[in-house]
This record gives sequence, C-alpha cells and structure tokens, in this order.
Amino acid sequence: MQISALTTDFYELTMMQGYFSNKHNPNVVFDMFYRTNPFEGGYVIFAGLHELIDKLESLCFSEEDIAYLESLKKFTPDFLSYLANYHFSGNLYAMEEGTVVFPGEPLLRIHTNLIEAQLIEGLLLNTLNFQSLIATKASRMSIASKRGLLMEFGLRRAQGSDGALSASRAAFIGGCQVTSNTLAGKVFNIPVAGTMAHSWIMSFESELESFRAYANLYPDNTVLLIDTYDTLGSGIDNAIIVGLEQKQKGKKIGVRIDSGDLSYLPRVIRKRLDAAELEDATIVVSNDLTEAIVQNLVLDGVPIDSWGIGTHLVTGGSQSSLNGVYKLAAKEGDQGVFIPTMKISNSFEKTTNPGIKQVYRFSDDVGSIADLITLNKEKITPGRKYIFYHPFAEADFFEMQSGRYTHLKPLIKKQMEGGKRIGKKPSIQEIQKYVQKELSTFHKSYLRQINPHIYKVSLSSKLKKLKMELLVAQRKRTKEGL
Repeated sequence: MQISALTTDFYELTMMQGYFSNKHNPNVVFDMFYRTNPFEGGYVIFAGLHELIDKLESLCFSEEDIAYLESLKKFTPDFLSYLANYHFSGNLYAMEEGTVVFPGEPLLRIHTNLIEAQLIEGLLLNTLNFQSLIATKASRMSIASKRGLLMEFGLRRAQGSDGALSASRAAFIGGCQVTSNTLAGKVFNIPVAGTMAHSWIMSFESELESFRAYANLYPDNTVLLIDTYDTLGSGIDNAIIVGLEQKQKGKKIGVRIDSGDLSYLPRVIRKRLDAAELEDATIVVSNDLTEAIVQNLVLDGVPIDSWGIGTHLVTGGSQSSLNGVYKLAAKEGDQGVFIPTMKISNSFEKTTNPGIKQVYRFSDDVGSIADLITLNKEKITPGRKYIFYHPFAEADFFEMQSGRYTHLKPLIKKQMEGGKRIGKKPSIQEIQKYVQKELSTFHKSYLRQINPHIYKVSLSSKLKKLKMELLVAQRKRTKEGL
C-alpha cells in the first residue's frame, strides 16, 4: 500500500522547493522528542515506530499527487519532476517501540538530506505523537486495573476511522487485550470481542427471549447486557434464568453493566449470581471509564472481572495530544563534518539539546535508576563514575558512582538504512510483551496515577559543555548584531 507524500504541511513543500532551487540540501540530523508527560503522569510509552517505518518505506508522490501540486501554480517543473521520483532514502535511529520514555529524550533520529527530512516531519509526528499518547493511556488504565482484562471499545468515539485504527493498535500495545474494532483485528491481528447492544434486546418481544436467543447462538461467549430495562430487576433475573440453563449444558455466562452506580451494582449482582450457584459467571462494566474510576473501583474491592473502555482511551481523554516535536540537531559542513545546531529560546526549557545524541539507561539489580543523554560518539562504559547534569537548571547535577549501578545500555539503535527496514518487524504481541517487561523495571512510584515520582533524565558533561558553548556564542553574536 502506497502512502501519499502529500501527508505533509504545505510549508514543508514550499521550503523544499527553496532548498532545491538554491541547491541547498546538506545532510542533516533531526531529533524527535516530547517536552512534558501527558495526564500529569510520570512516563510515556513510545509507540507507532513500526507503523511509521511501514509508511516511510512506501512513501511517494503519485501521478495524481503531482498533477494536484502542478495545478496550484506554485511549483516549478524541475521540482515537480524531483518529487515524482521521490522515495525516502534516509537512515532512521530510534528506541525500540514500547520503550518507557521521558521528557527531553531523543526518541528517534532521522539522518538524511534536508529536503527529505522536512517532507516527513508531519507524517512522523502525526504517527508517533498520537500512538504514544494512546499507548500511555492504555498503560495507565492497565495499571489502574491491576492488569485486569481490558477491552478497547472506542471505534465510535475515535477521531475518524483512521484515528480509530491507530488507537486500537496503540491501545493493545499499552495493555488492552482485545478490541471491538474488527478492521483493527484484521490489520494488526488483535483479538476481537463484542457482546450485544440495547437494540438487540429491544428488538425482541421480551428481554428473556433476547437473552435465550443470544445464548443459543453464542454458547461459548454469552455475555448478557442487563441494564436495558431494570438492572437489579428483570435484567439480573433473566440473566440468572439463562445462566442456569447454560450451566446445565456445561456452559457459563457473563453479564455486562453499561450504566448506573458501578460501585454498588456489581456488588449486588455478584451476590445474586453466587446465590444462584453461578459463581463462575463474570461481570463486565463499561460506561465512560477513566483510569481514576477504574483504580477507585479496584481499590474498593468491587467484584469486576473485565473492563470495556472507549471514549477516554481512544481520544486521550483530558489530554488531546502529546507535545512531541521534531528539531534540527546537526547539519553537515563544507568538510563533511556534522556541525551541532540548537534552537535557542527565551525559555530555557524550550532550548534544544545540540548534536547527534544517544540515551543510556542506568539500572541496578532492582530496576531502572536514571537516563543519561550523551553525544553519540561518547564512550559510556560500565564501572565508571558519571556526572548527571540537570537538563534545565545550569548548576544542578549529581554523581552516579560506579557502585550505584550494575547495568547500562544504549537505547537508540539503527532501525532503517537507505530507506529500508533493518531486521524483522516485531508482531504487535511482541511489542505488548516488551511494554510489560519495560514497566516491570521501574519502581511503582514512577508509574502511579497521582503525583508520580520524577524519573531523572540528565545531560552528560560533554553535552552540557557543548550546549553552554553554543548558548554563549549565540548571545555574543546577538550582542554584535550578527
């Protein structure tokens, strides 16, 4: 499947033509990172990488795309001819999809020429920002449920069918086990699930008849929606009747509650089911669930077996987007040497980190301790002391003594070379398992819902020195009016 390279902001194309016409197209390195954690949380799950690689491998301008650009009367024939033959040919370095990441860390690097790097900015950020946001949300809900059975039911509330598909993928990576989105099941090999709607029940002469019809049709997956008319009246009464009938056949049922007090109703329903000797019947709840609601119900010991989560998962709930950005970090000079670059802002937090960078994660035998952003050519080896400089506070630092950590590993590795994927594409199940493994290396204080502990992300001595040198040099040029 080809991806249209028109999936870009228009100003990228106008800049690209400027580079092309001025023969200004040096090799460059761009970083992708984000500035603050969403949901007032302590981390992000990096997601969307392998879907991005799929898109980059097939990115091109079709004949129709070129004809459209020509109709705008803004592009020269030579430039349009260049675009007609375009295919992404750069190198991509990134952390593994599913890595637990933190603000300011370069999650991905693009090494290519300037024209190519500009073209893919919108596609890259659109893919990684959204999927990382939703994977993080799903992770938070999974933790809130104490790794309970999460069902993603967000198709009808997502931002269009394309948003729903991406959300289903990201939600599974983050911790959901099934989806209601049938297309996502096909495309990503995610288990699909669904029960019945209120309209199913209302279309029959009686609630009991509708329950029996469903049980006869799906004896191995009988989950009955009991809140159409009277949850604690006819709903649970008729569910028990059908449940006992199914029990005689060696089958079991579940009931779903989609409205009402989700703290009170499941307790009463559990007692009713157990009293009817339907102890193996399960209880499913839905209805605008958030991680806070899920966590409170779990902590209160409400007997809920699985969770159907839609709106607040696939839309990001209170957080509409991840603030990931894509910035120039280095450009090739006349002698073929890469020159570090940085965006300077009046706000030190928005001043970027220059140069081609790597991230090392330091751990002890219990779990992850801190991350160190370094220049890519720095030699970081175990058994040495390292100084960790605060990324924003100029005088704040701490020493990582050699005995404080037992392991360190680089997080960024080459994922594409010459526009082609390196190695085998992992399955979505493998990425989900990687997320769970990653989360297990962090103390729960970093993962909690409210006031999480801040994980330390710092700059190496060499990177800090380079950043300050560039800042001083820029301030000097500014004073001299250059």
